[in-house]
Amino acid sequence: MINIGRYQLAGRAVLAPMAGVTDFPFRQICRRLGASMVTAEMSGSNPALRDTRKSQLRLANPDDAEPRTIQIVGTEPLQMAAAARYQVESGAQIVDINMGCPAKKVCKKLAGSALMKDTNLVRDILTAVVASVDAPVTLKIRTGWDPESRNAVEIARIAEDLGVQSLAVHGRTRACRFRGLAEYDTIAKVVQAVNIPVFANGDINSAIKAKTVMDYTGADGIMIGRGAQGRPWIFSEINDLLDNKKAKSELFTAKSLNLNHTRNQERFIMDHLLHIHDYYHEICNSDNLTKQLEISLKSENCKKKRNIEKHTELAVRISRKHICWYFEQMIHALVDLNNKKDLDSVVSQELKQEAKRLITNIETAKKQFNQLSSRNAQLEHVEHFFGELHTTGDMAA
Repeated sequence: MINIGRYQLAGRAVLAPMAGVTDFPFRQICRRLGASMVTAEMSGSNPALRDTRKSQLRLANPDDAEPRTIQIVGTEPLQMAAAARYQVESGAQIVDINMGCPAKKVCKKLAGSALMKDTNLVRDILTAVVASVDAPVTLKIRTGWDPESRNAVEIARIAEDLGVQSLAVHGRTRACRFRGLAEYDTIAKVVQAVNIPVFANGDINSAIKAKTVMDYTGADGIMIGRGAQGRPWIFSEINDLLDNKKAKSELFTAKSLNLNHTRNQERFIMDHLLHIHDYYHEICNSDNLTKQLEISLKSENCKKKRNIEKHTELAVRISRKHICWYFEQMIHALVDLNNKKDLDSVVSQELKQEAKRLITNIETAKKQFNQLSSRNAQLEHVEHFFGELHTTGDMAA
């Protein structure tokens, strides 16, 4: 088991914080599917931004499963300390510090992974934040600023000495952003250098890859980011593999395109879509948010009605992103099946032809979904899609 301060995690796979992705509905679905800890989207430390809609949505949600983890980002030690206190007072149980974000707008302010260039500032921020809260403080970093200055081991040792309770290390430098392949040698060195839990992160998109990375690095756990987009069941797949159980969540198999064995995935996707709409409908109709919108409207010289209408469409826009990721994962699964060379020649040809047709159908469904602009239209479209998919699978079986 992995301990982070007074909290013990039930598994070894956790969800990475991702801006614009790890909202409350997505965190909930990942927890249901086996993520032992989920972290909300990073929240800026600037106190002037605390009352914005974005910041309010990124506060700890009392319905989040424990430990409720919030990530903060910034560059001023005292401001970061104040942000940590504010988050804990708002319900956070673990405060994670972002020193890994490669986004230009973040690094331009010398925050995120830009902090790795200044170890003295890293030390000052960690000292201030750890002293400011009676809650575990964790840290997410990259391997360094660029390949010529990989200093993750140095940062990790500083963090441990100052009381940070766990580390997550993405296997790229900031200069690499998300290009090329993640490297795990640096993560392995970090694991050897410290005695606090280390989570390996970067390019982990399957249970087999997760186990391979854990075995290679010796990491205590795995942090999944982009690999969970459209595939939140990756956590249950990892848990099954680590527990020597057979994974039950393949979308398609070499024997059949029938989805009857994965009805749970269909249910999770529909539940996720419903949860997005229910959550944002409730948020957008709350009194507090309406007041915040009125304030922002005046400052932007816009009309209240237009802004409220814009925010009531929030669930539709967020649903497009997540449901299209599900469509993309289905296409990837079919492409992988189509590329297999070890199938019976007759069965192989039949399945490959059917897979090609399904890929075309899913691509069409994805494009159509992106044009829908209401809750009911989105729900009906996904229900119809799965109905057609099951019929196709029955015919192919």
